[in-house]
Amino acid sequence: MTNASVREFKMPDVGEGLTEAEILKWYVQPGDTVTDGQVVCEVETAKAAVELPIPYDGVVRSLHFPEGTTVDVGTSIIAVEVAGGAAPPQQEAPAVPAPAAEPEKPAEQPPARQPVLVGYGVATSSTRRRPRKQAPDTAAGQAASAVQSELNGHGAAPAAPVTPPAPAVPAAPARRPLAKPPVRKLAKDLGVDLATVTPTGPDGVITREDVHAAVAAAQAPQQAAPADRPAAPAVSAPDRPAAPVSYDSARETRVPVKGVRKATAAAMVGSAFTAPHVTEFVTVDVTRTMKLVEELKQDKEFAGLRVNPLLLIAKALLVAIRRNPDINASWDEAAQEIVVKHYVNLGIAAATPRGLIVPNIKDAHAKTLPELAASLGELVSTAREGKTSPSAMQGGTVTITNVGVFGVDTGTPLLNPGESAILAVGAIKLQPWVHKGKVKPRQVTTLALSFDHRLVDGELGSKVLADVAAVLEQPKRLITWA
Repeated sequence: MTNASVREFKMPDVGEGLTEAEILKWYVQPGDTVTDGQVVCEVETAKAAVELPIPYDGVVRSLHFPEGTTVDVGTSIIAVEVAGGAAPPQQEAPAVPAPAAEPEKPAEQPPARQPVLVGYGVATSSTRRRPRKQAPDTAAGQAASAVQSELNGHGAAPAAPVTPPAPAVPAAPARRPLAKPPVRKLAKDLGVDLATVTPTGPDGVITREDVHAAVAAAQAPQQAAPADRPAAPAVSAPDRPAAPVSYDSARETRVPVKGVRKATAAAMVGSAFTAPHVTEFVTVDVTRTMKLVEELKQDKEFAGLRVNPLLLIAKALLVAIRRNPDINASWDEAAQEIVVKHYVNLGIAAATPRGLIVPNIKDAHAKTLPELAASLGELVSTAREGKTSPSAMQGGTVTITNVGVFGVDTGTPLLNPGESAILAVGAIKLQPWVHKGKVKPRQVTTLALSFDHRLVDGELGSKVLADVAAVLEQPKRLITWA
């Protein structure tokens, strides 16, 4: 490239105050042509997986880190050779000379834009995302690409020069399959090569259903395979060892602590050694609540909404907070103040392939029961698809963790940092219970409330837990207490 200079693209802070990110996948290699706004890699932070677009045009000179490397924010991760080194990157046009036999066409000027370094950030109307890689138009450009490719281990060495040099015609690069980040993550977890998937989405976009269909198609011949064929490896979370473990193999497996798991570990240690935890328990008959769940499922007002016990448990907790507002607070260590919140951002702990996250429903206290059901359904679906945004995990005031889905009776949950209380819900089981003077089979569960004893004393914590239990035992209290 004439008048070219090398620009270093640094790892941006893709969240709020994040210090590092792991490079999950490179979408370019040395020698590839990139354009302003083209996604060059996918990274994982402590909060989410994000695609990073390059903010200028040029040719990739080198990748500084391989996939799987955790890189500090502000560290250069890729070098790009750009034309006209002194010009601002947003106003550059790739200076690629046309053949002498044809008049030179002016380079297309990209629209003015602010560089967006976060995959989910603001974008302009430009749709030049993930374009086809452009082959050099001149013999000099082809030779430069071939030499650079050889130096970086991509491609074969150029043939010996002949006078005059005959420009090699590079093969057209394969078009990168179109898919959203959660779909790419799903394909990676399931071991599916997106290049082999037939897209059915709009404009050739691969959907989650396409990935699952590819898995089903691959498993069909495996089921009819001979018995001596080795089984496919088990699919597990990306930062966890595959299960079950074969004790005939290596005696240990080391799993790097990074991403969401690293952030969760740091937060839980900080919570455990900062806030003095107290946990109280109550076992409650929720038979009437379970009957109400079945009735709501048939209610036209809840058509198409997710209705389950968690919905009524969340509503019960919101009613208890309304009756005991001091539980909805936080401790300001610097100011030595208790900050009572007059709103409830209700956190719901969610287990995802990347680890535990706690997105919250903003202003949950102001929502009707159908609105709360819609918000819960959206929160769960977004978390499962890996689309939860960093903002959705900030500002929580109280949290619910449902350990009952794993068949666990109850637990002693640790507080989400910055919150004063967390409610754990155990498994709902049919158990013998004294009802109206007789032992009968009833739906029973155990609740556990952990709270920060600096601002919540035993009386307040007990009142909140007792109110939640009372609503679940007699859900008609939702009408009289709400």
